[in-house]
Amino acid sequence: MSERVTAARLELLGTGTSSGVPVIACDCATCVSDDPRDRRLRTSAALRFTDPQGQERIWLIDVSPDHREQALRSKIARCDAILITHAHMDHIAGLDEVRRYNVLMRAPIEVFTDAQTMTDVERVFRYIFRRHTNANDSFVADLIPHRVIPGVAVERHGLRMRPFTMLHGRLPVLAWRIEAVDGGDGGGLLPLAYCTDVSAVPPEAFQWLGGLQTLVLDMLRFRAHPTHFTVDEAVSIAGQLAAKRTVFVHMTHDIRHAELDPRLPMGMALGFDGLQLPA
Repeated sequence: MSERVTAARLELLGTGTSSGVPVIACDCATCVSDDPRDRRLRTSAALRFTDPQGQERIWLIDVSPDHREQALRSKIARCDAILITHAHMDHIAGLDEVRRYNVLMRAPIEVFTDAQTMTDVERVFRYIFRRHTNANDSFVADLIPHRVIPGVAVERHGLRMRPFTMLHGRLPVLAWRIEAVDGGDGGGLLPLAYCTDVSAVPPEAFQWLGGLQTLVLDMLRFRAHPTHFTVDEAVSIAGQLAAKRTVFVHMTHDIRHAELDPRLPMGMALGFDGLQLPA
């Protein structure tokens, strides 16, 4: 039995923007592409690892509207924690699906996010968090909410998760830095920072973005957008942060994988659905 986290890997369950790719009723080159890397479900990820007691664990980062399809494809059979970045529907609408993991594990699932996001999530999923008010005692997810404070770390299963604030236009959202409590790399993945739906990095966030093995970073499209990084902005920020490996997510149909990916600087790549890191 190991005394540290081992075999850590991050699977990108989805890498698309809120509309997904292909977009409904669109016949652009990306939407009709036969390259599987151009099919993008809504952005979310699964962190798999073995804890210091030898138990295999899975943490979800956001739970997209496509979670059922993602879980079937990726053979996800448990969920030990859910980390939420913000309460937009493309990042939380799959929460109803996690009730299946409650059945499989016979245990509740801990959910971690900041106070405002948790308030929004509890409002949207009132029937889950206020089950006692439902007309019928139906089959709903069993979730334990934890309100985290940006900058303050929480430890579970041998990993340290540290939420910190980024900006999604004027909306503060959480990014997550994840590292082993013992300082190990978990198999070359850690420390990991997961930063989706970002248009600006506040100065105080840079302290949590140094020394990364893996950076997952927002990159929406080529044209300017008020709440997301463009291609050039994402590449520029990634260059400043200098993670060993940067993978971009949350892409629109403006981006064709085979056209852009070869042009990115060394150490940077476009993510795609099903990509496992480290690859």
